[in-house]
Amino acid sequence: MNDLAPLLTPEGRALLDDVRGTAPADELAVATRLRREHPAELVSAALGQARLRQRAVAKFGAEDAERMFFTPNGVEQSTRASVAAYRAGRLKSLGVTSVADLCCGIGGDAIALARAGIRVLAVDRDPLTAAAARANADALGLAGLIDVREADVTEVDTASYDAVFVDPARRGGRGRIFDPEAYSPPLSWAVRAALRAPHAALKVAPGIPHEAVPAQAEAEWISDGGDVKEAVLWFGGTAPGGVRATLLPGPRTLPGRGLPDPEVRSVGRYLYEPDGAVIRAHLVAEVAQEVEGGLVDATIAYVTSDALHTSPYATAYEITDRLPFNVKKLKALLREREVGILTVKKRGSAVEPEELRRKALPKPQGPNAVTVFLTRVAGAPTMLLGHPA
Repeated sequence: MNDLAPLLTPEGRALLDDVRGTAPADELAVATRLRREHPAELVSAALGQARLRQRAVAKFGAEDAERMFFTPNGVEQSTRASVAAYRAGRLKSLGVTSVADLCCGIGGDAIALARAGIRVLAVDRDPLTAAAARANADALGLAGLIDVREADVTEVDTASYDAVFVDPARRGGRGRIFDPEAYSPPLSWAVRAALRAPHAALKVAPGIPHEAVPAQAEAEWISDGGDVKEAVLWFGGTAPGGVRATLLPGPRTLPGRGLPDPEVRSVGRYLYEPDGAVIRAHLVAEVAQEVEGGLVDATIAYVTSDALHTSPYATAYEITDRLPFNVKKLKALLREREVGILTVKKRGSAVEPEELRRKALPKPQGPNAVTVFLTRVAGAPTMLLGHPA
């Protein structure tokens, strides 16, 4: 069923309540029971929507996800609610009261904007997606602030809005799209739309090359719970050419200060693993300065120091051993230390962590835990052993 309308009827909504929380193993029995009283296509649509809602809980939370309507692409491509709320809050702090949300998808960002008290024009050219966005605004009691329009975003007049938010499609028939000019619409179009507005935010992939960031924009990389989620290009009321990394929950924001690359130094007592947003934003030097450290290798984003510092932007580990890469030596050391829990991290190594874990610790040896870093030190493959500081 490619139409949400039947699910929005009293019969459809009742079915959605009936199938809520259905486990995959129970779907056949539930479908057989419900098809005695309801059209088979409607039952299938309700069960499909229930599956999508279960997947969406991770992004939207159970309370919202169980009331919202989704498409498969909508679940996959939606912004996590915590990230959308952070962005909406930042726009609100700039004095924005109205936003044209272009390529709105199923409405996740529009919902966050409306909850921040911002009036939203939400635009998407796909009829089913626009219908989902409209249904979601209604389901969450935000229809008074969200006007959903089915249209080509390149043909929408945004002149009357304080800000433009653009979330171009970054997936195609072959998966993720890495070239910003292959986005739909292309990044160049989104930048032109941004420059015409008093304020703008463009959501892009976190892997965007720094050289592709327009000079007029501030670039922000955002992580949530340690996972890098997106990059945002900000226009108007921000620092052109600036760079920042923001970590959620918090938020905790590390602005770039234009520091030179840290020096390479010998491995000290502590190793710092910067958050992924910090690495993507090329702000490892800021972390190194904060912890009085340097790099273990010129090409590796691990910082080492003799001093222990608490930083929200990096996780600290106390290093107990440094070994050249050698699985047999590692296995013997783990047996000697009675290690039963082995965490493997890598940066600059071709070895797969699971493969090393299987070879070095085929059976738990005892109550102790060790973290091993597979990396390069001064160009040489190295294993650093330690534990969270």
